[in-house]
Amino acid sequence: MDEDFSQADSGASHTYPCMAGDVKKGGHIMIKNRPCKVVDVSTSKTGKHGHAKCHFVGVDIFTNKKCEELAPSSHNVMVPNVTRKDYQLINIDDDDYLSLLDDDGNSKDDLQLPDDSELSFNIRKKFDDGEDDIFLTTISAVGEEKVVSMKL
Repeated sequence: MDEDFSQADSGASHTYPCMAGDVKKGGHIMIKNRPCKVVDVSTSKTGKHGHAKCHFVGVDIFTNKKCEELAPSSHNVMVPNVTRKDYQLINIDDDDYLSLLDDDGNSKDDLQLPDDSELSFNIRKKFDDGEDDIFLTTISAVGEEKVVSMKL
């Protein structure tokens, strides 16, 4: 029997459980299966049925849509593994796909200019002006990734 493990997943999960009472403002939480940055947390007092409740207000890190969630503070909520990474911009093709280079010299060609029109305009302008060292920061979670900022 010949098994090929060359395409094996690292086994890293996209999310992990965390007690709702431990999630703080500025952290991340999954709300309606979307990764969100927590912009407000309020906790109600324990009622006659036992659990204090946490009210989370979050903003989707990819779409910027506001989301809300209510959870007992002693129960687990899912927290996304969110990573930031810097890439050097090499090229922008005709379909607005970016050619990026990471610190190890690996290329990445599957991201487009961001939806943020001001950021896209600034990236395109600096690139068209012949700026050499344009670095783009991406944020990734639950299998999605997008460009969130530029630095020179």
